[in-house]
Amino acid sequence: MSEPIVIAVPKGRILEEALPLLARAGVVPEPAFGDEKSRALRFRTDREGIELIRVRAFDVATFVAHGAAQLGIVGSDVLAEFDYAELYAPVDLNIGHCRLSVAEPVDMAAGDDPRGWSHVRVATKYPHVTAQHFARRGVQAECIKLNGAMELAPTLGLASRIVDLVSSGRTLKENGLVEVERLMDVSARLIVNRAAMKTRAHVFPLVEAFRAAVAA
Repeated sequence: MSEPIVIAVPKGRILEEALPLLARAGVVPEPAFGDEKSRALRFRTDREGIELIRVRAFDVATFVAHGAAQLGIVGSDVLAEFDYAELYAPVDLNIGHCRLSVAEPVDMAAGDDPRGWSHVRVATKYPHVTAQHFARRGVQAECIKLNGAMELAPTLGLASRIVDLVSSGRTLKENGLVEVERLMDVSARLIVNRAAMKTRAHVFPLVEAFRAAVAA
């Protein structure tokens, strides 16, 4: 193989859950991948012609959609936000489970009913998904794009509500917020560049290896 197949994997929690799946699919990264002090972003694996890149979760979809990587692992929340036509998501990896939800201050929630909303101002990393969700409900949504520290928005008056990923709910609780509405359930998916699926002979066997790894 003249050009390696590149698999984009996200930093953080999903990666920890993905590593055993990668191993069961026959892809084990070089030892340097586990070095927390390393600044490297591209790594060899024990399979000749297969490499890994480690990038931010939101960037996984972009690398794969534009063909810089042929496969990737990313949450269904990211897929919904970007909705790239170039991506195919053939395998639900059954890891990274959480949900995308609306949260607001506890005091506000005590007398609030989401069914009565007509206009909301929310801070979120997911303006596209958020606007679509509220449009389906006939609610006008003003979305303020933030990349992190969402929980600060209500306390500092930036937005009264947030839309963010929720797992245990601990972060919300520690910041005086409570979950009041769920937009979608989230899990990690294997994604593939559609063109690579058709033109790179080694991509399809990798997809099937991941499918078998999940089933195992």
